[in-house]
Amino acid sequence: MTITKSNLTDAIYHQAYLSKAKSIQTVETTLEIIKHTLADGEDVLITGFGKFQVKDKNPRKGRNPQTGTDMTLGAHTVVRFKRSGVLKGRLNGK
Repeated sequence: MTITKSNLTDAIYHQAYLSKAKSIQTVETTLEIIKHTLADGEDVLITGFGKFQVKDKNPRKGRNPQTGTDMTLGAHTVVRFKRSGVLKGRLNGK
């Protein structure tokens, strides 16, 4: 099952006993902080969960799958996620 912002909001509403409006505001504010931090090129570390890292990718050779012609894919920035040891243990049943 995919977790959506609506699912997160409902979970906070039911588990933290906040109002719906406060739950929505909490999720939105948290995501905005994460987005702005990553956009500034900084990593986001959530202890016990993992680390979101900003990585710069160099230009590379590619191929158009429809025509088969070679092309150069430009440099771009990506976000990687590295899980924490705690999350790794939970995923592996430890």
